[in-house]
Amino acid sequence: MIGTVVSGGAGAGQTRAMSGRLTGKTALVTGAAAGIGRAVADRFAAEGARVAYADRDVAGAEAAAAASGGRAVPMDVTDEDSVAGGFAALAADGWVPDVVVVNAGVQLFGQDAEVADLDLDVWRRTHEVNLTGAFLTVKHAVRGMLGVGGGSIVFTGSPTAVRGEGAEFTAYASSKAGMHGLARTVAAAYARRGIRVNTVVPPYTETGLVSTLTADPGARAAIVGRIPMGRAGTTGDLEGVMVFLASDESAFATGATFAVDGGMTTL
Repeated sequence: MIGTVVSGGAGAGQTRAMSGRLTGKTALVTGAAAGIGRAVADRFAAEGARVAYADRDVAGAEAAAAASGGRAVPMDVTDEDSVAGGFAALAADGWVPDVVVVNAGVQLFGQDAEVADLDLDVWRRTHEVNLTGAFLTVKHAVRGMLGVGGGSIVFTGSPTAVRGEGAEFTAYASSKAGMHGLARTVAAAYARRGIRVNTVVPPYTETGLVSTLTADPGARAAIVGRIPMGRAGTTGDLEGVMVFLASDESAFATGATFAVDGGMTTL
């Protein structure tokens, strides 16, 4: 497939040529109704992949899939029956994903807090989506990939997992740190069976997930001021590395962390 896509990155509005780098791949992206998940799923489709847009926001997933020619998959990553059912429905139609992006997540602004002030319910709800959801997604992704000779799993990580960016977000930061550890463990376990697992670390990226910060000029300026490249990230900044990791070009990359954060984690 050869076409074009409009960049959402630093040169927003710039049209890039697509080269069909994912032709022949079947991809599933969780949290694909909006934000990073939607952008990555759309880019995969533009690069020639068959793409399953998985989300518990069924209407949003259906709209996104319809726009790109993909397929919507109702999926609540906290519910194993929902996750297993989504993968089974795809497999029944010959859509066994050999690329899976573990992206669905929550960040409970106004509720997450420093550890002494954190409610147990907020901790549990955050970890249920971000970490347990990642576990369930990867569990069923791996089962399918073992049957088709392997594949590539990509986690959407966070700077809060690798440095002290999340001091007031104990639940979120720890859940993302758990995701990073899960990715490395699965990578080591399945490397000889053809399954690669890597993590992409985005910067502060302005999507609906962080609308609370976006609406607060002071909070936004404080975060952007810690990014050496001097601006917030966009979903378009992440698409290229996700395509690379989904493609055969990254065939020898596994267990790695790819920071695409404007230098945020170098400080």
